Amino acid sequence: MVFKFEILKKDPKSRARAGKLYTSHGVINTPAFMPVGTQGTVKSVTPLQLKELGAEIMLSNTYHLFLRPGHELIKKFGGIHKFISWDKPMLTDSGGFQIFSLGGLRKLTDEGATFTSHIDGKKHLLTPERIMEIELAIGADIIMALDECAPYPCEKKQARVAVERTTKWARRCKDSFNKLQPDAKRVGSSTLFGIVQGSVYPDLRKRSAEELVEIGFDGYGIGGLSVGEPRSVIGEMLDAQVPILPEGAPKHLMGVGYPEDILEAVKHGIDLFDCVIPTRIARHGTFLSKQGRQAVKNARFTQQTSPLEPGCDCYACKNFSAGYIRHLLMASEILAITLLSIHNLRFMMTLMAQIRSAILEESREF
Repeated sequence: MVFKFEILKKDPKSRARAGKLYTSHGVINTPAFMPVGTQGTVKSVTPLQLKELGAEIMLSNTYHLFLRPGHELIKKFGGIHKFISWDKPMLTDSGGFQIFSLGGLRKLTDEGATFTSHIDGKKHLLTPERIMEIELAIGADIIMALDECAPYPCEKKQARVAVERTTKWARRCKDSFNKLQPDAKRVGSSTLFGIVQGSVYPDLRKRSAEELVEIGFDGYGIGGLSVGEPRSVIGEMLDAQVPILPEGAPKHLMGVGYPEDILEAVKHGIDLFDCVIPTRIARHGTFLSKQGRQAVKNARFTQQTSPLEPGCDCYACKNFSAGYIRHLLMASEILAITLLSIHNLRFMMTLMAQIRSAILEESREF
């Protein structure tokens, strides 16, 4: 099976759509949420558990895998799917956000990103060409072009420079991708997405989208909208760029994962999401619910014999009480984090399924 995106239904009241994304490792029903497995694993959850939770695609991080264990080793194992024992679709980001997060440990030029490893202090230069070499060696179904993520807040001049560099890097990524993988339509090949930048400036968002469309990609990531900007501007930025991007191409809003933000972004035409939130907040004793985020450490859960969320079909809620999970957490037992992670990830998978059903059936406002 080669990469293809099929739109099954459009919402008549918004840009929301439900579809299917076909890859060599399976089909992804969209809109979809991708659990984040930064190092090739979703923290505290096994690949089998991920499948049972309904995950159809997983994201790993190029920057971290490049530093440890190294893309060449992963290639020797037969690629990322065999290395981590995950036979469903995979996406690797370019590492642009992680390089951005290094602050004073990195330097950006038009050539590429020079940074100091947070692991051993060694210096590395990642160019667009090098990123394509690394990502293709890792072998994910979807790979992302190298981009420059501007901080928030930033002056418009800084955001403009980031857009210009992102476009230059995207063009070089596309050229390198075509040279390294000349037959991009064969079964088992990777598919390259470009990433739109522009901070919170609508005209820069439009410019970035237009320039990436001119280069031409099979899908588009939307970056720089999870770096501290007010939630109120996300919709405005999506309105500025989504109509410019090809309707038949999947669109990935990178790093945005709170349920309320996903609901809003779907209405603006977003198909894919990823975020560390479900497992990160689990490690801090917080779970997602229809009533919002709740801390299981709160004393009111001490004697609760019912599950975290009545009606939830996850393993944690079907088998354990909130009181027991609170006990595990207070006793610093690892099982508490696993159960909270399972619940939070299942909550996200259920949310996405409900959104898809609402679009497909036109049965209710989602």
